[in-house]
Amino acid sequence: MPSSQPSVAELRAVCQPPELVGRRSAEHWAGRLYMRRLSPYATRLALRLPVTPNGWTVLMIAVGVAGAAILAVPGLGTAVLAAVAVQLYLLLDCVDGEVARWRRATSAAGVYLDRLGHYTVEAALLIALGVRVDGGYGSLRGATMLGLLAAVLALLSKVESDLVVVARTSAGLPATVEAADEAERAAPRHAALRDVRRVFAVVPIHRLIGGIELSLLAVVAAVVDTATDTNVGSSALLIAAVAVGAIVALGHPVSVLNSRRLSGPASGGLDQ
Repeated sequence: MPSSQPSVAELRAVCQPPELVGRRSAEHWAGRLYMRRLSPYATRLALRLPVTPNGWTVLMIAVGVAGAAILAVPGLGTAVLAAVAVQLYLLLDCVDGEVARWRRATSAAGVYLDRLGHYTVEAALLIALGVRVDGGYGSLRGATMLGLLAAVLALLSKVESDLVVVARTSAGLPATVEAADEAERAAPRHAALRDVRRVFAVVPIHRLIGGIELSLLAVVAAVVDTATDTNVGSSALLIAAVAVGAIVALGHPVSVLNSRRLSGPASGGLDQ
């Protein structure tokens, strides 16, 4: 096992390989922008503690769910506190993997737990937004149902992505393709769908139902709520989350089925 007291430079070399930080589909924009710059300092401290990588993942999930529980309470202060909790959740998401890579303790169980945590927290945040619009835990009404609907749509879109791997594996194909081929294979065959995909690449509305983005937008919505003495900001965000969730959940399988993501390699390259 490597030394438990590595330098930050050593941690970056071992724990932040190019295939992780350089592959857009494998790393959140906030991780690339700032959190991966900060995480080695936290990881260096984490390595001093007798906590397993999966232990850090469990803590990550707990912090994320706590952030969602806080977001459900109306008010600007709670929105800010929830956003801070989600940032800590993102930091811990970096730390658990970095601890695993440094200790050479990566595992399928760790990947499973990490993925389960992301799905749980992101769904919880959408539900919490609905509870927030309804006025908190003491008044669960229609907006809470919209939050549940947004959560179901967000989870469905994630399942649709996972089913690509399931389908490829069940068909005897490699679970994933090379990073260099990923963008080409994901591009829809039809020109109209390619144009739509390019628009979403420029205006990534699907990010709205992600945990990091939703928590930050909830702060903006809370500012609007406070300024107008209403819940118009949070209500608009909730409606947008449902609409975006529906667009993504319905559009994603269409895009997948019109791409080459479910096709296998032919001799000398990738076939149609």
